[in-house]
Amino acid sequence: MTDTLSKHEKNLSALLHASTFSKFFIPFGNFILPLILWAANKNDYKYVDYNGKQALNFQLSLLLYSIIIGIISVPFFVGLFPNLLDFGNFSFGNLNHFNTMNFHFDSNDFRFGSWLIPFGITGLLSGVLFVLNIVYTILAVIKTNEGQPFSYPLTIKFIK
Repeated sequence: MTDTLSKHEKNLSALLHASTFSKFFIPFGNFILPLILWAANKNDYKYVDYNGKQALNFQLSLLLYSIIIGIISVPFFVGLFPNLLDFGNFSFGNLNHFNTMNFHFDSNDFRFGSWLIPFGITGLLSGVLFVLNIVYTILAVIKTNEGQPFSYPLTIKFIK
């Protein structure tokens, strides 16, 4: 497949992968622009068809993983509300307690409780997905512009 690739096919495939960055400017741009480019050129170029499927499958997989992480974090977020609405800790009566110059930190006196750990884990997982998206999209742009086939990791094949 890589022997007879024209410069136009390589550039179009690289543009297809790079168009997923449009999500930073256009809502759902990471799906819309690659889908338009892929649909317009999939019958003409086999290489563009392959790369369009790769890019869209990777973006759909990342969306699914983000939804799963969001669903996992919902119980911890709901569990946070009773602690925030506990007026024994955050009422005006204890305002002087928070304004003293006592800087003693004790793990038993941590006001927010253990909900911070799951939020940190789900936040870290979301950050990992963001970095994976940036890094592997840049790699895909470089590899496809060189005419090499590229497959994203952790991708579910929604479009075959």
